[in-house]
Amino acid sequence: MSTIVPSKFLTSQDVPSAGLAAETDPRSLVLSLLVAHGGGLYAERRRDQRFAFPQLVRLVPLDEAGDVVEDEAVVVAGKHLSEKGLGFFHQEPLPYRRVLATFETTGTESVSLELDLSWCRFVRGGWYESGGRFIGIGRDWS
Repeated sequence: MSTIVPSKFLTSQDVPSAGLAAETDPRSLVLSLLVAHGGGLYAERRRDQRFAFPQLVRLVPLDEAGDVVEDEAVVVAGKHLSEKGLGFFHQEPLPYRRVLATFETTGTESVSLELDLSWCRFVRGGWYESGGRFIGIGRDWS
């Protein structure tokens, strides 16, 4: 089980100040999201640090051609966020392998990252937990 290390929190100094609109690196976008939502570092055995991310995230499926399937978009509850991926909870199995994960930042801004879903498991109470790796930057679909 992971524990929060209170002395190690991200600050705005950890993120380039160019602004989210100018970001082209998924790592910088994820760090910006963590700063905006006050994520704390976790001490754990995994290779990548995960951050608690109890925020709503909008997933828009991508079909095999890479086109969005807007009418099948869902909102999921974030669990953990790392520089390389996202873990989240949802109420129904997801039939798509690739999605655009849209994160609200500050005000009316949002950021979308393409996510390759690699795992899913059923957890208690009729919920599922899934996750995957970021594979690129998407556009804002809000």
